[in-house]
Amino acid sequence: MNDTDVLIAGAGPTGLTLAVDLARRGVACRIVDRAPEPAGGSKGKGLQPRTQEVFDDLGVVAPILAASAPYPPLRVRIGRVPVWQARMHRRDAATDAVPYPTVVMHPQWRTEAVLRERLAELGGKVEQGVALDGFEQDGRGVTARLGSGESVRARYLVAADGGRSTVRKALGIGFTGETREEQRSALADVRVEGLGREHIHVWVRPGRGTVALYPMAGTDTFQLLAPLRPGAEPEPTLAWYQRLFAERSMLRGVRLTELLWSSHYRVNIRLADRYRSGRVLLAGDAAHVHPPAGGQGLNTGVQDAYNLGWKLARTLAGAPEPLLDTYEEERRPIAAGVLGLSADLHDKKTIKRDPETYQLTLSYRGGSLAAKGGERVPDGQVELAGGRRARLFDLLRGPHFTLLSPDPAPRVAGGPEVRAYVPARPYGGERHTLIRPDGYVGIATSSAGELAAYLAMV
Repeated sequence: MNDTDVLIAGAGPTGLTLAVDLARRGVACRIVDRAPEPAGGSKGKGLQPRTQEVFDDLGVVAPILAASAPYPPLRVRIGRVPVWQARMHRRDAATDAVPYPTVVMHPQWRTEAVLRERLAELGGKVEQGVALDGFEQDGRGVTARLGSGESVRARYLVAADGGRSTVRKALGIGFTGETREEQRSALADVRVEGLGREHIHVWVRPGRGTVALYPMAGTDTFQLLAPLRPGAEPEPTLAWYQRLFAERSMLRGVRLTELLWSSHYRVNIRLADRYRSGRVLLAGDAAHVHPPAGGQGLNTGVQDAYNLGWKLARTLAGAPEPLLDTYEEERRPIAAGVLGLSADLHDKKTIKRDPETYQLTLSYRGGSLAAKGGERVPDGQVELAGGRRARLFDLLRGPHFTLLSPDPAPRVAGGPEVRAYVPARPYGGERHTLIRPDGYVGIATSSAGELAAYLAMV
């Protein structure tokens, strides 16, 4: 039997983000995916500002930004006649506090490819075509049976295996919410002849429906999105998508020339009743599924992984076991709120996105790890003792805790790695500000005792 610290089931954005975070922390980790090859499809194409900050810390933001772009204006037509135009997302200028202010378009297949490449740089790899067939757990770990016939002993199992998670079902964890069977859409990646790329194109044909083409940044393809009429069954053929497009756009000079990938989905709004069962944890779509409106699903899964990674690593290193319980405590209420936001945007059919969708204002304040903290730390220039100035995100980058204090970090037996910096003046008004590895304030206090007690928890 082969041993590892963490076994991750599912190599989508959530599982890959977690694998990268664990690998850079030196945690022994395996990530398996039942699909024989990496998934295709542009799918979750919008990367929110907070997700870009996470990718900055993980060392992947540069290749992503190099191949992405802000969303172009959206133009609605009836046939060739424009009837309305607007922007889905604001194009704000970068500031010291928010270096990544704009949602960018980046196809999901490429996001996953960048994360796989980063994982390989860190010595890891995805085991494609390897299913998790079953598992049993005890008080010390999980014994997993893989489709290859191999048995794996892991101290923890993380289910990032999607909305139909076999792990969640095996645990008997409820997936509360609704499936709107009547609200289905076809989704495809296509090449198109005769159409410019300066807009998101939407056509409305009264009585027949709508069809949209999104020019995918960094590619020569478009993502096609079309709600399905009741009883319609999409066919994975270029001819079917061409007929759909022609019927709804009423255009003769624009033609789909190649179908690269296709799928269809129904609207699901569901949240797992719990995120943890013993040594098994749920993340991403295995824990929550969203309507696509607002681009929250992929981004929320990335945040799950970023919250869970440092807690798993610290628990494996000897931190108190209740630290892992704070994963559900912090992330499940966030997912519940995001589900409400996504459902509201979907039901209102509004295309404009407010800063609430950017995930920069999400807070853990009031939780057991955030009684005196919990807010995202903004970037910006910090003046340190001796006159040196530093960008705060540069100080935070990496798997460590960061302390801004005139005093050295307290010595705590078995405590986490803390990098301490002396600011020229108190940061945030308190003598000590401890920033967690996920970029949230752990504690801001003027009490050395409270600081030491916090470090003992993590």
